[in-house]
Amino acid sequence: MQISESIKYVGVDDTKLDLFEGQFILPAGMAYNSYLIMDEKIAVMDSVDGHFGDEWISNLKAALDGKKPDYLVVQHMEMDHSANIKRFTEEFPEAKIVASKMAFIIMKNLFETDFPDKQIVVTDGSKLELGKHVLNFVTAPNVHWPEVIMTYESTEKVLFSADAFGKFGTFEYDDPEGWECEARRYYFGIVGKFGESVQALLKKIASFEISTICPLHGPVLNENISHYINLYDIWSSYRVETDGVFIAYTSVYGNTKKAAEKLAELLKAKGCPKVSIADLAREDMAECVEDAFRYGKIVLATTTYNGDIFPFMKDFIHHLKDKNYQNRKIGLIENGSWGPQAAKVMTSMFEGSKDITFCENKVTIKTAVKADTLAQLEKLADELAK
Repeated sequence: MQISESIKYVGVDDTKLDLFEGQFILPAGMAYNSYLIMDEKIAVMDSVDGHFGDEWISNLKAALDGKKPDYLVVQHMEMDHSANIKRFTEEFPEAKIVASKMAFIIMKNLFETDFPDKQIVVTDGSKLELGKHVLNFVTAPNVHWPEVIMTYESTEKVLFSADAFGKFGTFEYDDPEGWECEARRYYFGIVGKFGESVQALLKKIASFEISTICPLHGPVLNENISHYINLYDIWSSYRVETDGVFIAYTSVYGNTKKAAEKLAELLKAKGCPKVSIADLAREDMAECVEDAFRYGKIVLATTTYNGDIFPFMKDFIHHLKDKNYQNRKIGLIENGSWGPQAAKVMTSMFEGSKDITFCENKVTIKTAVKADTLAQLEKLADELAK
């Protein structure tokens, strides 16, 4: 598959994997991308997951058409991209391996060798000339592993971006919801904790003229590049992407659900531009985390449970904290038959979080939704709709 006259796609699609990294649901599979740059010298950009070694080598040989690669550039050592490095060296013993110093340390842990006779260690500002094509290396520590490098090919203005700008789904999957939805879920699920590192990377590549982004997951991006970079800037600086309210709830006997749905109804009636609502016990947790970061305001509605809060809500807040949730306004709805504690517990869980503001109006349900509950919901809706 051609990316350009000189750059070919030699990756693979995994259509059978149900959970990426053992936790992220894959409704449309996953791509493990690898690329080939043909010039006087030939560079292969990354390998693929261990289950696809035969397919990858077959793709490579078909694209090489009898030629031999000179380099394997290893941008990221996570095993879905690095598992076939040793296999590559067996198939192409004369090729060199180009990677960061940390990547070679991880290689030794994975393969019991760091391929000392093949090493080319690169860092910020390192260059590798292939002929007409020039590879310019950029370190990207903690985006999202410490050894990561990215590669800017300055002749065709292509950024090989490692895991950045990736998304769930196969290489050619035509996502009906567009690139943003699954890319956002991917970003906040996998990269989201490392916003400062992503911001540092964006500063490094700000001067690059980029016509194409070739990530290690998902489709190649070759138009409207500024749109994707701007989204990464918003996400990594924890700014609000969409004006609206996300309501996340758990409910045992349906009363907390009733309150959450009533609040959504009130917000829509008051002109709130966007309202999203999710049952944390029944919806994909990564989708819920994505929406929490997307919107500027969030409402957490749950029951007091064993003197604490309902487990799905507790898990959800832990996910938010783990991803550095910040710069948001939070409304609280609690339910408790005799001693409501949920609001107090949820508030305490955000201690230490940056720029978190709680709504002045809290809603307390005593078992069932009644007239006083509706009055409290009205006040909370007024505050959130401002």
